[in-house]
Amino acid sequence: MQKIIENNKDFKIVTGGITYPKGIKASGIRCGIRVNKKDLALIYSEKLAEAAAMYTTNKFKAAPLIVTENNLAKSKGKLQAILINSGIANACTGKKGLEDAWETINYVAKGLAIDHRYIAIASTGKIGEPLPLKKIKDGLKEAISGLSSTGGTEAAEAILTTDTLKKEIALTFWIGEKEVKIGGMAKGSGMINPNMATMLAFITSDISISQELLKEALQQVVEKTFNMISVDGDTSTNDMVIVMANGLAGNPGIIERDVNYSKFLKALYYVGEYLAKCIVRDGEGASKMIEVEVKNAPSFNEAKRVAKAVINSPLVKTAIFGGDPNWGRILAAVGYSGVEINPEKVDLYLKEKIVEGGQPLKFSRQELHDYLSSSQEIKITIDLKMGKEKATAWGCDLTYDYVKINTKYS
Repeated sequence: MQKIIENNKDFKIVTGGITYPKGIKASGIRCGIRVNKKDLALIYSEKLAEAAAMYTTNKFKAAPLIVTENNLAKSKGKLQAILINSGIANACTGKKGLEDAWETINYVAKGLAIDHRYIAIASTGKIGEPLPLKKIKDGLKEAISGLSSTGGTEAAEAILTTDTLKKEIALTFWIGEKEVKIGGMAKGSGMINPNMATMLAFITSDISISQELLKEALQQVVEKTFNMISVDGDTSTNDMVIVMANGLAGNPGIIERDVNYSKFLKALYYVGEYLAKCIVRDGEGASKMIEVEVKNAPSFNEAKRVAKAVINSPLVKTAIFGGDPNWGRILAAVGYSGVEINPEKVDLYLKEKIVEGGQPLKFSRQELHDYLSSSQEIKITIDLKMGKEKATAWGCDLTYDYVKINTKYS
């Protein structure tokens, strides 16, 4: 029985993950790509599902993304299975990489006895190395036989690389008399500056919804969650977010932007934000999560640019790691964001209001140092006083351990 973690007026957050919705099974096994760690995950829907995906903007797009994008186009947005391997990214591997990706698709199609068009694949790990096809083929047999409605946690473990924690969530809400469930899992710890980043996220639901609205909902959620996080400012070759909805909840199908669509969008947003925050909390070497809220901007895009400029700043990240109340670094990032601000209007809050109209107020540097040093979550608020729109970005501090991890990755 699922344990309720949080109750609010819109939905319940419960224990569980990717297999929480009806008809979703998963497995996570070790096929030998990595030493002593799970490295192959399989997600399967008992019923063909509506699906949508978003991909990295990196021009060196990895082979699994190319074949997944191709399959989703051929199937007109339908999926039934997703295979994910960790350890090898199958990126920058040329023609051979594409051939290996298609061969992997064929393994899954044969093993599950489903059309190859209804399969997505994802990879994460070292760039420039070929997939160990025999290990994947042999491991797939175990992954298929191990598919289970309780296999979500094993799958969430199998997709991790430098992550220190698995990232999963489940929630439930009602549409009329029908209970609708959503489950999700993600990986990501470094090379994170989405549009998107070295992150993979997979979301399943048993809701009945049109493919067009599912795709629209995913795009809206990604824009305000996964595309608003940063660990180190780098964008990976392999990032992808996929959502599947198999309709087994039995709700009246959502085919227009009505109140039921709004309910789903709100729940999907919660899942996206939760997983996005999990990624930055687990940033490579991170000791603190940073939230940057920009409010009263002329538009969301301008608020986003300011928020991302601050969250991406190495000087802001290192100041927060060191507990240094160097607020000038924050305003400098606001100033070079490319947004036409009026410096004489800007207020800055860091625990309290410390800048008003672009000028510093009196505050205790020692108290601010203590806050930055002792808190695991740091909130920065920037009021532009230029409009009514806002955006929030999430990131983490930049520590010595980040450098250590990334000198030894390969």
